[in-house]
Amino acid sequence: MGKKGSSAPKPPDPRKTAAASNSTNLMNAVSNAHLGNISEYGPDGSTRVEQTGSNSVYDPYTKQNYDIPTFSRYTELSPEQQLIKEQNNSADLNLATLGNRLSGTLGNQLTDNFTINNESTEARLFDLGSKRLDPMFQQRQDDMETRLSNQGIKRGSAAFDREMGTFNQGRNDAYNQLALTGRGQASQEQFAEDNQRINQISALMSGGQVSQPNFMGANMPNIANTDVGGLISNNHAQKMNAWQTENQNQQNLMGGLMGMGANLMLSDERAKKDIEPVGQVKGQNIYEYRYKGEDENSPKSIGVMAQEAEKKNPNAVVTGSDGYKRVNYGELFGIGA
Repeated sequence: MGKKGSSAPKPPDPRKTAAASNSTNLMNAVSNAHLGNISEYGPDGSTRVEQTGSNSVYDPYTKQNYDIPTFSRYTELSPEQQLIKEQNNSADLNLATLGNRLSGTLGNQLTDNFTINNESTEARLFDLGSKRLDPMFQQRQDDMETRLSNQGIKRGSAAFDREMGTFNQGRNDAYNQLALTGRGQASQEQFAEDNQRINQISALMSGGQVSQPNFMGANMPNIANTDVGGLISNNHAQKMNAWQTENQNQQNLMGGLMGMGANLMLSDERAKKDIEPVGQVKGQNIYEYRYKGEDENSPKSIGVMAQEAEKKNPNAVVTGSDGYKRVNYGELFGIGA
């Protein structure tokens, strides 16, 4: 128990509290980073994690610099997978070179080799169609003229000309349909040829992929941050509570002692037993004790030791006729008789 009137505990410095919290949290973060950045090894290769440096971060509030570690991850293939990768790289380069060369000529091919109104295509279609349509229409014309003659309709008459007009219109429609169908077929074939060239180049540009190392991944623990600020605040609150309790006890103790007033109280150390210190009041040590001759279960008294009080204030101590010292508590603590 401290002296009566002692100062209240000084509150913690917020900057120091923040610095302590930041430092603890940073250490937790760094520990978690080291726990989580692990190296792994498998049949297809490995991945290796190394701390390669750190970055300094300045906190303007706490005016502290913190070093944040940086990590690098390296992946290495097994010798077999590395050989496959090198072969794939070489094949990809060859295919890319071929695709580049073909793509350079593709533009001209797409521009120059396709014309919707290609006269040669139409001529070829008419040549093929005429071998079938011409004999058919010639037979139909002969049958029509025979029919008209049997009906008494002579060549050059209006009725004959009307029949020939209808016949010629049908023949023209048939050849027009042949041209449209043939032209559409020719276009589809040309599109298919161009798409084939594009697909070939696309196939050349897509290469195989090397097998990358496959890892399970570590199930790492996570270290929680420590609430240092809360701990410091709670500690200060505990100190304040203890200080307030101590002051209250001191006041109670002082009140009890002052109640003795100017009475001369037997306080000779030789007359006491079971002595235990309980605190101080105005620089005087205060004790609990029993007087010799009292029962062990009797309540303890409280007060000073006359021999100690006499050293500090001789006027407050009187020696009786029995040789034992007595203390005037009013004189000892300056409250008068």
